[in-house]
Amino acid sequence: MKKLLLMTAIAVFGFTNVNAQDENTTGGFAEGDVYVSGTVGFNSASQDEVKENNLTFSPAVGYFISDNIALEFNLLFGSQKQEVGDAEDKQSQFGAGVGATYFFTPSNQFSFTLGAGVAYVSSKEEFEGIDDELKTNSFGIAVSPGVNYFVSDCLSLRASIGALSYTSSKADFEGAEALNTFGLNLDLSDINFGVTYKF
Repeated sequence: MKKLLLMTAIAVFGFTNVNAQDENTTGGFAEGDVYVSGTVGFNSASQDEVKENNLTFSPAVGYFISDNIALEFNLLFGSQKQEVGDAEDKQSQFGAGVGATYFFTPSNQFSFTLGAGVAYVSSKEEFEGIDDELKTNSFGIAVSPGVNYFVSDCLSLRASIGALSYTSSKADFEGAEALNTFGLNLDLSDINFGVTYKF
């Protein structure tokens, strides 16, 4: 379903962009613009008796320091639930990050983007039937391609597709060792959709 939605969106974006005139009549960014945005990500997987659901929400505020580059500050809220048979584990996340996004054609209605950022996330995991919680602190760096499409002068739709990322996580207990993860995921299994409002 995700693949079908993304392919449809890209087809519509591409068709609109190809048929657009040289004059842009809808939307676009320029140096000095300020915007707020929010992205939502959802992932669900199941295998035999194992089921897992992940949901993330990330509001952000951005400012264009040049015609092509916007600096962003964002927050991250996330939840994860994993079911193995009758047992259930829950995890919640809260974090913040800063980054920059490069817009290839910012003044146009449609633009490809490339974003990079750093983030700090604190997570808490609860296990069914156990009173103790496992807390983990993570630091990450990620680079992600995406698209931006204006549906009006102030409102645009955006999506990021996969990421090249590095994460270092450490559990919050004495003697814990850091877990370092490097990942490259540019397929359609990791898509985040969002909305941006330009002031």
